[in-house]
Amino acid sequence: MARRATASVGETDSYPEADRRVPFPHPRMTDHLIGHGQARTELGQGIASGRCHHAWLIHGSNGIGKATLAWQAARFALSDTNARGDADALDVAGGTPAISQIKALAHPSLLLIRTPYDVREKRLRTVITVDEVRKLRGFLSLTGAGAGWRVVIVDRADDLNIAAANALLKSLEEPPPRTLFFVVTERPGRLLPTIRSRCRLLGLHPLSNDETLAAAKAAVASADDGQDVPTDADLTRTVDAADGSPGRLLTLTSASGAGLIDAVDALFAKLPALNWTDVHRLAEDLAAPGRAARADLFFELLLARLSSDIRASTATVPGEGGADRRALATRAELWETLVREKASAEALNLDRKTLVLDAVARLQAASRA
Repeated sequence: MARRATASVGETDSYPEADRRVPFPHPRMTDHLIGHGQARTELGQGIASGRCHHAWLIHGSNGIGKATLAWQAARFALSDTNARGDADALDVAGGTPAISQIKALAHPSLLLIRTPYDVREKRLRTVITVDEVRKLRGFLSLTGAGAGWRVVIVDRADDLNIAAANALLKSLEEPPPRTLFFVVTERPGRLLPTIRSRCRLLGLHPLSNDETLAAAKAAVASADDGQDVPTDADLTRTVDAADGSPGRLLTLTSASGAGLIDAVDALFAKLPALNWTDVHRLAEDLAAPGRAARADLFFELLLARLSSDIRASTATVPGEGGADRRALATRAELWETLVREKASAEALNLDRKTLVLDAVARLQAASRA
């Protein structure tokens, strides 16, 4: 069961932040990044040497720590050298004026580009607009504090519209000296090839279960007051399904994710003899207003379970031909179909209930093949 958070995170913005997983703290508030030692070493040594590549494309799965790594690197770059600890760990002394300014988004040598909040419409925009990226012009024309770095964080580059992407590309092509870009993305293949070519790719790999648990527990300890958060028991019980992503673990154990692992397991356990009354009830729940994130998580879990079954079958199914091999091919084709149909439904804003029912029907048909 969830418990109430006991700590509060100070936020400087009065509006919702697109790059924050509420009720947990924004990545800029994290004082220590857990895991990703190789990536931290690569960035820390480059920054400390003063000869760091100017643009880094930090990529990896959702919730794995990409933005937190970018903020850790920004803290290291913008801190005085006497406040820095081990470069291999991107360690910085806490409580310094630079860290306070970064947490307040008030450091003169830092620019964050992200999906903006529309004050008139009272909602977050769905894309990063060109007006947001044009802030780079004034920022890059200024002289950095002292002889230090200037840092630009783009979180997430997946949300750039085409005009914004082209505006960012121009700055990446002609960067001023001692400027660092940290471009965060889940899908580097969807970015402009010219953006990718200007950046050094830094991929993050899944954390161990121990690291995933430690990072998730640290986020829970710093969550907003008065919010329901998962217990240690919730996190420990669910960590295997998180695939090395603390953010995914927090989502799975949140109210929006509660019961979905059990629902997916029940579907696979009953195949092909499904209770369609239960399936319709699930589809209606996922299609209800405000449940888009829950529906996305359901499909993520469904695809992950299907992918796991395919991998397990690949290891045991004998060579060419035979019914088992045909069944394996059918499941692989089903995975590709579900991914394609989910993407089409998002692009066309199609009914979520129909999408869920169609997916389960295809799953049932494939189990009979």
